[in-house]
Amino acid sequence: MLEPDKNRLLTQVGPGTPMGDLMRRYWHPIAAMAEFDETPVKAVRLMGEDLTVYRDLSGTYGLIDRHCPHRRADLSYGFVEKCGLRCNYHGWAFDETGQCIEQPFEQMVDAKSDYHSRIKIKAYKAQAQAGLVWAYMGPEPAPLLPNWELFNYPNSFTQIVFCEVPCNWFQGQENSIDPVHFEWMHDNWSVRLKGKTGPYAPAHTKIDFEEFEYGIQYKRIRQGSDETSPLWTIGRVCLWPNALFTGNHFEWRVPIDDETTMSVAWFFSRVPQDREPYVQTRIPYWYSWIKDPKTGRWVDNYIMNQDFVAWIGQGTVSDRWNEHLGRSDRGIIMMRKRFLADLEAMQQGEDPKGIIRDPDANKNVMLPIAARKVLTEGLTREDISAGRDGMTGLSRPDFVWLVGQPDDVKRDYREAMGF
Repeated sequence: MLEPDKNRLLTQVGPGTPMGDLMRRYWHPIAAMAEFDETPVKAVRLMGEDLTVYRDLSGTYGLIDRHCPHRRADLSYGFVEKCGLRCNYHGWAFDETGQCIEQPFEQMVDAKSDYHSRIKIKAYKAQAQAGLVWAYMGPEPAPLLPNWELFNYPNSFTQIVFCEVPCNWFQGQENSIDPVHFEWMHDNWSVRLKGKTGPYAPAHTKIDFEEFEYGIQYKRIRQGSDETSPLWTIGRVCLWPNALFTGNHFEWRVPIDDETTMSVAWFFSRVPQDREPYVQTRIPYWYSWIKDPKTGRWVDNYIMNQDFVAWIGQGTVSDRWNEHLGRSDRGIIMMRKRFLADLEAMQQGEDPKGIIRDPDANKNVMLPIAARKVLTEGLTREDISAGRDGMTGLSRPDFVWLVGQPDDVKRDYREAMGF
């Protein structure tokens, strides 16, 4: 169990909260770059703050307050200029630092007016990478935006999927360090959802957890396997502070506020060797949904949707003081202790876990990947068709992770893969 005060400490991320201060020291994905090809301005809510993210006509990204300081108009309906964003109400313009750079009427009636120089609104750093737009809301100097090695692999089809989940982010992140749930939530429950009573999947016989610089590795052995399995020798990663990395895709659990999470998933599929070289000129994005409109129940027949059912079922914020942890939860306990230690370190002026400040170290940050050879060298079409994709699971014709893949993304994916 976890005492109510510590539960609140770990789950509340609004301005001025300890965990909010900690989470603001990391970069978080908040949008897809391709979104701004269609509409250059977007309203976002991040860790309890209402903001506006935009890409101006020079290609600069900005993340500023949702409301204009003049008469509180909604800046997400503003329009971009060569530099910055202009309010659609009276034309006040702001650059990416939040500085007001123009007040048309004030400067029309008084050419010497410097009133605009005294107006500055809340602004945070925004940066584009790997098809995503990222936000940093913490103190200076900002750490480097991690350049994970998977972002640099060639010959890949990548897609980004967003999904809003009505529960606290910490429930999602605890899922990132829970290997046994694969056996029951994904394998065995899927058997029952198909109307069958068996056979069930191989059971877990051994699990282990190990901290490393950028998170915690979890390792597991199932019946029919042994300690030579890559799932034991390398495993998968609970990536700090709020992501899961399986070796071929990332899942970030981005806090919208204390009661809502934006799931941001970045999927990598290596094209067959006979399709190389393949260059993806635009990384597509799409939004998934979580509730079946016909039944009103949560969607449960896609992998990540099954995870969402578990998170939501714990309540908006899980009452961890009523839980009863077992041996499979050693990773959960390890993760909570690490966050509590990070909070103490931050109070001492130290960086929390996983912060990168060395540019050389950030050129290509490597993570534990069980199927690295497959992802870097590729496979033949025959290997892919036979399912010999090194456990990557992202070389199949159909997308099984989230419901609602658009037809155009499915078409482009199958064309890239040669299906």
